[in-house]
Amino acid sequence: MSADQDRLIVVGAIKGAHGVRGEVRVKSFTAIPEDVFDYGPLLDEAGKPVLTPVNARPGKDHFIVRPKEHKQKEDWDAIKGTLLHVPRSCLPETEDDEFYIEDLIGLTVFAGGNEPAGMVRALQNFGADDLLEIRLKDRGGTILVPFTLVDVPTVDLASGRIVIPDLATWAEEASGE
Repeated sequence: MSADQDRLIVVGAIKGAHGVRGEVRVKSFTAIPEDVFDYGPLLDEAGKPVLTPVNARPGKDHFIVRPKEHKQKEDWDAIKGTLLHVPRSCLPETEDDEFYIEDLIGLTVFAGGNEPAGMVRALQNFGADDLLEIRLKDRGGTILVPFTLVDVPTVDLASGRIVIPDLATWAEEASGE
């Protein structure tokens, strides 16, 4: 299995205990929320199993999970906020025109020519829309570019590149020039 397939992907988070019978609240970050339980044991950032769901039922903005692990209320509350991961290899394959956000991280950014202009550092969302955080090669700083078809017309996972034709415009706006 490649290192890319071994990479851990965040799919949810622990929200704390539910009641006193050992149940735990889980917030799902998957597109279809209940899919978070389809990938097997949920792991911490080091790859250690944290939660193996036996069953789950919907709560207000989370799921109430009966786990295989036997922990007290205080134990679940102590790890509240822990991000839950699965190996990339456990996720379903994407269609030709689809990708996982995590697949964008580390891609080389081109501004229309053949010379790399930067690298995707992260994908941010502050409430309005997705933004690519780009670490610029020549400046060392980062800029945010709206992740839309107009601003980012080319995402080529096979060649590991993203094309942003107006990257200079976004860089100027970020520097206040």
